[in-house]
Amino acid sequence: MTEKTVLIEDADPVVVLGFDDRNLSQLEQAFPNTTLTARGSKIKLKGPGGEVETLSDILDDMISMVRRGGEITKSDVSTLLALANKVEGKSRPEKTPFKQDTGDIILHTHTGESVAAKTEGQLNIIRQSENNDILFAIGPAGTGKTYTSVALAVRALKQRKVKRIILARPAVEAGENLGFLPGDLKEKIDPYLRPLYDALEEMIEFDKLEFQLQKNIIEIAPLAYMRGRTLNNAFVILDEAQNATNTQMKMFLTRIGFNSRAIITGDITQTDLPRKQESGLITIQKILKNIDGIAFAYLNQDDVVRHKLVRDIIDAYDKYESKKR
Repeated sequence: MTEKTVLIEDADPVVVLGFDDRNLSQLEQAFPNTTLTARGSKIKLKGPGGEVETLSDILDDMISMVRRGGEITKSDVSTLLALANKVEGKSRPEKTPFKQDTGDIILHTHTGESVAAKTEGQLNIIRQSENNDILFAIGPAGTGKTYTSVALAVRALKQRKVKRIILARPAVEAGENLGFLPGDLKEKIDPYLRPLYDALEEMIEFDKLEFQLQKNIIEIAPLAYMRGRTLNNAFVILDEAQNATNTQMKMFLTRIGFNSRAIITGDITQTDLPRKQESGLITIQKILKNIDGIAFAYLNQDDVVRHKLVRDIIDAYDKYESKKR
């Protein structure tokens, strides 16, 4: 048995532990073999060595989040448990938890919540985007590629580094030909662009977002609608880029104008293109790999921040595909 004391310094213990110690109770349920005793600003841990160390790291992450002005929800605790590779009460010590002590808050939402990197992969997106005009963020579903990219774009707009945000997505399921769908143009394309709206709605107050959309300060459109344009003074995001063909990828990249930045996100394992068409996101890794100002950030299962089962699903599919090959 190992004993360790964690000190809550420069942070409110009530916020760290949660109202009625609900965050502490969540940790106790996840680590039934370890006892947690909280008194004032001290938390005493007693249990198996591996669990105590993992719990200590998780508590340090929670304290760091509160120091930077954040609150800790039940979902945050679940995410930290998942990132620590904590499954069914058994610790996996080979996994090193990401420590949120970088101070990299991208922005605060209209409700006051902080948006910051939750994994090493997300932190890499932030770093690479700051140092390169074009960034490709490639990784599996649930790693926060789109959300982090949209947050960076909103920050750039708020800081007046750009004059507008342009978000594009291929509408592959409708073959980029939306004419046969019912409704006007907005009703036709909204289902494909909904994830981008969801991210924006979390970060920008509704009335302000509606105004910015109406004035085209923020524009969301299918990839096909980028043809023939020059995008100056803009933060441009191409989401789900694995569904862009080589021709579409070249078209999009050559739209980028002066004082603009671009992030292209996608998952090369989930291409919806017809079999005879090659994904532009796969090819582009070979074409642009040695150009200054262009970077590639790769995320993996360890960066998944959705439900804890998402990472297990990705692992299972990877094993299945490897076995088939």
